[in-house]
Amino acid sequence: MRVWIVFLLCLAGHAMAAPAEEEPIMEELVTEEPVVEEPVVEEIEVGANPVQVEVGEFDEAIEIIEDVAAENPCLNYHCKKGKVCEVDDSNTPMCVCQDPSTCPAAEGEFEHICGTDNKTYDSSCHFFATKCALEGTKKGHKLHLDYIGPCKYIEPCLENELSEFPLRMRDWLKNVLVTLYERDEDNNLLTEKQKLRVKKIYENDKRLQAGDHSLDLLAYDFEKNYNMYIFPVHWQFGQLDQHPVDGYLTHSELAPLRAPLIPMEHCTTLFFEQCDADSDKYIALEEWAACFGIKEQDVDKDLII
Repeated sequence: MRVWIVFLLCLAGHAMAAPAEEEPIMEELVTEEPVVEEPVVEEIEVGANPVQVEVGEFDEAIEIIEDVAAENPCLNYHCKKGKVCEVDDSNTPMCVCQDPSTCPAAEGEFEHICGTDNKTYDSSCHFFATKCALEGTKKGHKLHLDYIGPCKYIEPCLENELSEFPLRMRDWLKNVLVTLYERDEDNNLLTEKQKLRVKKIYENDKRLQAGDHSLDLLAYDFEKNYNMYIFPVHWQFGQLDQHPVDGYLTHSELAPLRAPLIPMEHCTTLFFEQCDADSDKYIALEEWAACFGIKEQDVDKDLII
């Protein structure tokens, strides 16, 4: 738990330092009749969330198009991860796959990315450029970002360990919200509605304080103070469900949460795989809640807004 809290505080500091208008995924844009050959997807603002790393690092399907400057058509023409802008013979901008050799050199091992092909990529730039080159192929369809850091041996998750994973995750999510509430002096980390809900948890005398607790104590606290965990579980789902906001989580939407966790928690991958109870490659809110032990009658879509 100590490692998780350190990880939380580091990411929380990063989240608070980032201006609200510089959200990593998307920004409001105005189009003035540009010649476009790439699909346009309207931007959706993503709330600051110290649980997850910058979501933009894992964006696999978003194209952003701004006004095309006459003097340089590519100046304000933005492409999704793995692509760069080039002009054709008629001086029309278009997005093409980036050559991995043009990616900046990684500054350290912390920039390395492990793909689902068990290959270490120097950076997210190298990974997405490679994935782009494989578009339309079976290999490219299966290739996703697995976790942050060089590929390494991940221990198999035993059945008893898998049952323990949600105990720590629930407690962690609750502590994340409490920390946000304590630090949200500028009111830019939580909405007013969210702050009111977290305030009830924060001021509850029965709340289990953050710390290195035994699994027995975590299980006991969940049973005795069940209501304190309902909102944190819903809140995290809402933070991840962004592209699009449809009540389902895809592999890419899960990446900002799971990618940093896998090197620390070897049951992460199996846990989220089993959350997809119907094996349709999507995790619905009801499946997510069930994974964390939230009762069916307590699943409420209004709590993820």
